[in-house]
Order: sequence, then C-alpha cells, then structure tokens
Amino acid sequence: MNLEELKYPIGKPQIPAQITEVYISEWIHVLEKFPQKLENLVKQLSEAQLDTQYRPDGWTIRQVIHHVADSHHNSYTRFKWTLTENTPIIKAYYEDRWAELFDSKKAPIALSLAMIKALHAKWVYFLKGLSISNLEQVFIHPEGNEKVSLKENIGIYAWHCKHHYAHIEQLMIRKGWK
Repeated sequence: MNLEELKYPIGKPQIPAQITEVYISEWIHVLEKFPQKLENLVKQLSEAQLDTQYRPDGWTIRQVIHHVADSHHNSYTRFKWTLTENTPIIKAYYEDRWAELFDSKKAPIALSLAMIKALHAKWVYFLKGLSISNLEQVFIHPEGNEKVSLKENIGIYAWHCKHHYAHIEQLMIRKGWK
C-alpha cells in the first residue's frame, strides 16, 4: 500500500450533491452501529498493539480511538450550535495537537470507547428527531468559510467512522492480528 492508501483506505468523503432521506437514514445507521463495531474490533488488542501506528508518521490505534471520541464530541456540539444559533461560525480545533496530549497517548481506550458509546446513543436519538428543515441548516467552518449543512455533516461523520475503522482494521490485517 502506498502512503495515500494508508491515509485514506476507503477514499476521501464523497457526499452526493442531492442528499436524500435514504442517505441520511443509512448514515445515521452507521453512526448507530459504529461504537459496538469499533469495540469488537479492538477489544482483544494488547497494549503494545494499541500503541502501534497505523501508518508511518501516523497515529497509534490508541490515538485514533481517542481522536474519534474527541472529534465526534465536537461534531455533536456543532449540531447543537447550528440548531440554536443563526448560521454559527463553529470552533475548529487542532486535532493533531489534541492527539499529542497525554490522554490521547496514554489513557485506556475503555474511556473513549465508553464515551463513543454514550455519545453516539445520544447523537443518534437526537438526529432521528430532526426534521428535513433542521437538516438544511448550516454552520460555517472557519477554514475557508465553507458552509456545511447538518445533513452533509451526518455524511461526513458516517465516513469518519468508516475511515478510522479501516485504519485500524487494515493495520490489524497487515500485522496478522485479524
């Protein structure tokens, strides 16, 4: 595998121009099933395996799991801002710097797995209650002042689940751990 394939094992996000209710439902299903799927993938890994980088100059499995918890928490908050403010400019964060913090490098993955499980349960409940007009609302990402609709963001985070799951799974396959 080349570096690009290691970085994007499922490719970059491909959000369709016309986002139908079918897409939204499929993406919410991904968010709903992801926590258990991720936990099942990593539950047998040793500490040494958790501290293995999924690619050269990449994060360890442990950092990926903590990143998912941090990133998805930020995304959930963006949904709330968007529905309670008028086209908010969201707060971006330096995910690479967060991944270098002590908790991302050393904390037990059980902490973030529990957080992902609880967060996704609440997030999915919330998403299933939103109307189409709710999902049309947008926030502004400060990098490039790009407007992102909530329905697009559901697709981005369904992709994000699959993206990081593939990072871990592909490493496990390459190492013969799966």
